[in-house]
Amino acid sequence: MGKRDTRVRGIAARAGGWSARHRWAAVGIWVLFVVLAMGLGSAAGTVELKDSEQLGGETGRAAAIAEQAGIDEPAGETVLLQAKAKDKGLKATDSEFRTAVAAVIKAVEGTGKVTDVTSPYDTKTISKDGRSALVQFDMRGEADTAGERVEPVLKAVEEVQKDHEALRIEEIGGASMNKTFDDAFGDDFQQAEFSAVPVALGILLVAFGALVAALVPVLLAITAIMATMGLMMIVSHVQPMDDTSSSVMLLVGLAVGVDYCLFYLRREREERAAGRDPETALRIAAATSGRAIIVSGVTVCVAMAGMLFTGIATFKAMGLASLMVVAVAMVGSVTVLPAVLSLLGKRVETGRIPFLHPDKRRKSNTGARKGGSGNDSRFWTAVLRVVLARPAISLIVAAGALVAIAAPALGMKTQNLTLDQEFGDSLPIVATYERVNEAFPGGSDPAEVVVRADDVNSPEVKSAIADFRARAVSSGASRGPVDVKVHDAQNIAFVYVPLVGGSDLDKAEKSLTILRDEVRPATLGKVDGVEAPISGQVAGSKDFNDQLVSAVAPVFVFVVVFAFVLMLLSFRSLTIAVTSIVLNLLSVGAAYGILVAVFQHGWGASLVGAEGVGAIITWLPLFLFVILFGLSMDYHVFVVSRIREARLRGLTTRDAIQHGVVTTAGVITSAAVIMVAVFAIFGTLSMQSMKQMGVGLAAAVLIDATIIRGVLLPAVMALLGERNWYFPKWLNRLPDLSHDESFEEPSTQPQPPQPPAVEGERVGV
Repeated sequence: MGKRDTRVRGIAARAGGWSARHRWAAVGIWVLFVVLAMGLGSAAGTVELKDSEQLGGETGRAAAIAEQAGIDEPAGETVLLQAKAKDKGLKATDSEFRTAVAAVIKAVEGTGKVTDVTSPYDTKTISKDGRSALVQFDMRGEADTAGERVEPVLKAVEEVQKDHEALRIEEIGGASMNKTFDDAFGDDFQQAEFSAVPVALGILLVAFGALVAALVPVLLAITAIMATMGLMMIVSHVQPMDDTSSSVMLLVGLAVGVDYCLFYLRREREERAAGRDPETALRIAAATSGRAIIVSGVTVCVAMAGMLFTGIATFKAMGLASLMVVAVAMVGSVTVLPAVLSLLGKRVETGRIPFLHPDKRRKSNTGARKGGSGNDSRFWTAVLRVVLARPAISLIVAAGALVAIAAPALGMKTQNLTLDQEFGDSLPIVATYERVNEAFPGGSDPAEVVVRADDVNSPEVKSAIADFRARAVSSGASRGPVDVKVHDAQNIAFVYVPLVGGSDLDKAEKSLTILRDEVRPATLGKVDGVEAPISGQVAGSKDFNDQLVSAVAPVFVFVVVFAFVLMLLSFRSLTIAVTSIVLNLLSVGAAYGILVAVFQHGWGASLVGAEGVGAIITWLPLFLFVILFGLSMDYHVFVVSRIREARLRGLTTRDAIQHGVVTTAGVITSAAVIMVAVFAIFGTLSMQSMKQMGVGLAAAVLIDATIIRGVLLPAVMALLGERNWYFPKWLNRLPDLSHDESFEEPSTQPQPPQPPAVEGERVGV
């Protein structure tokens, strides 16, 4: 074996070397870290996001007023009584209808689970055609847990339905919807999360052909996730967390944890297959793949940090959780992983599966050091032959295809999905929701005006509320009835306004705008000391959209600029930094195009078990941008690092491109297949928002690992030639984060001469 060059400067090489020399200490420190993080986290407990923290704009102010006053609004429920189509003659004024209303009131009161039951004859909640009426009431106890107590009420309503076949008697509300969705889809998320690990393990078994080698990445990812769960509990006392942040953390943690370990382990195996002894192979893996992992990890962390700039608590929680799990996985990959591999040695091949990977190790150094690899991919070798022979044509075709795929994104429409858009017509309660909205436009999701005054019962405030109710209807924003609920002790009143437009959010938002910009200033706005923020589902959707739109520019600038700077400093090449950003943006754009085509326009939606719902859920585009920009850097950094490594060894740029792409093809394919499979699991869930997220992530990763890294990247680099390594002299003042590691080749492999640098270029160690 050759002598190792002593010029080892990189953090990854030093960390890997220390861990390999102090194997048990490194493993012990990692285990202690995981145990301490979980223990301290459990002791600290989790602080969850409050409604007032999750929401922005007027919606957030309204929630804050209610929280400050100590008012916990109960979960409201509604029973719809409606004459069936075949009995159009039956009206709410008929005795049979009145009997049914009385039976419903008696039945729900008899459960002892409800309070404040109101009759439609008192509240005037009877439709214009007289065929429909609403019995309304509140669930006793906390609203968050009302779904656990609503079943007796639902059964009582079902019994009344049996005695009145001429009517449709159905219940809907926060508690009943939560119970229905939990029963129907509650296990979806757990099944998806639990099945992700076996799927990843199965793919790794195929990739490595050995049980121990497949288990190592999964165990690293799981321990990183466990440690991060504990850290999230601790950090939640500064930045409260929610369930969404935990799910995103698990997804990201599994993806990067497995990826980083996969990159490291593949390089170590490759070096051993090339004739290196285990110790030397591990040192080379630490200095090369370890460095790529640190560059990638820091870049991904920067991308995740972009979510902190949204100002939206849910995004900040997701960003912080994702950032932490990436950092933990990165540290684990360059510290405890080398120690584990050093302990295992050749035993990492234990549990080989012969029919998957016949033991045909290529021990010739020639293949591994002349642009080939013991794991060369015949497919990608053939693709590269075509791309490098015709780089201009390959670039035009591949870029043109991605631009065409991205084109539908120009017409992207975002909104919070309505109940029928989110769940389709698979559940009876969705049909009930539609019937209520049809008979009482906006009645199922009214705007909620939270009025706070020094004395809510003063003549001025009472008169203003009365004027507001009247003008809400006369302005055309509502058809009524406009209900008021006063909390005397807190001097707060809640005004409920059904919005014209109902489940049509575009029309409902116009009605909301009339309330906020015309009705409120002319009524409540004229009374000194009165606050009257308007909230509700429609208002929440609009406020969230507005806040998200205002966050796009700062998040985009932060992520792109910092990623550019990191790539520039890590690779000491202006060209590499620019092309990295452009290719990643093209990948994100293609993912947007697929989302719009499938879920907004419905093109091919049936192929993924979805349907065109006319919009993309509000939070997804920004979320996808940050996640995809971060994850796609994994592949990009790994491939470019390998190309640059070959270039620094003296290969021509064209040979270095072929070497880098072909030798990384196997590991990137395996990593991409794992990510696509895990994300695709979420694409099978029943909720449209989860389908959109799963399909968007899976499609983007697939495009990124194939068209971007296999065709566009080599085509662009082949066309640029030596200009790939261009680094202006005036930028030499910038910090050097390249930390190139160099190992002498075996004595049988003479080192090729270093080619001269081009003007303004910095090549070499």
